[in-house]
Amino acid sequence: MVRGSMTRFLSAVGVLVTTAALAIGLAPAAQAAPSAPAKPPAKPNIIQITGKDIDDTIVITQADSSRLFSSLLSEVNWMSNARSQASALKADKLGPKYTITVLANKSSLQAYELFPLAVGGPRAHRSARQPANRKSVEGWFYGRLTMPEVLRVSGVPLESKPDVVNGGVGGGVGQDLDVDAAAPAGVDQVLGQVRQLFLLNGAILMVILVGLAGIAFLVRRRV
Repeated sequence: MVRGSMTRFLSAVGVLVTTAALAIGLAPAAQAAPSAPAKPPAKPNIIQITGKDIDDTIVITQADSSRLFSSLLSEVNWMSNARSQASALKADKLGPKYTITVLANKSSLQAYELFPLAVGGPRAHRSARQPANRKSVEGWFYGRLTMPEVLRVSGVPLESKPDVVNGGVGGGVGQDLDVDAAAPAGVDQVLGQVRQLFLLNGAILMVILVGLAGIAFLVRRRV
């Protein structure tokens, strides 16, 4: 009887050990399969421009014109996730349209419509339908004041506006534009100039007051 109990006990223990071994052996196999690492987002390196009076697509590559490419990219890439900030103008107030397509090698990433001569200043449009069947939220934006000149330097047939770029368009600016140098004065710079003006006026006012006080003192002594 004791021998039978021991036999049943050992059999039960064997079943438990076998079950545990199978569970331990299979579970790690399911978890050990490494997940495929996420591919880093493709970096843009080509920009194409099409539009009015452009017979052949203008192609700007990062490899050949790095600064010009960066200038063009900075005109549009900030709109990729931005909220719409302007309303659509009527077609007769938009002026000529130029489509900017940003690519990573042969893969199109983004596309925007630029209106550098729109009434009231440059405008930009982000279509809800993006390249490679990507979807976005349609939006209208106020473009940068540098947009017409950056497009012109890129080969778009627009009239030159040297007042937009510090130092005019000579000296090689037309070949390698730097948007940072072309950006208008910021708010901090304007406030700094106003502050200097107030300080200068305050100093002049103090000199006048001191002079008047001196004259008053001399007149009082004579009286």
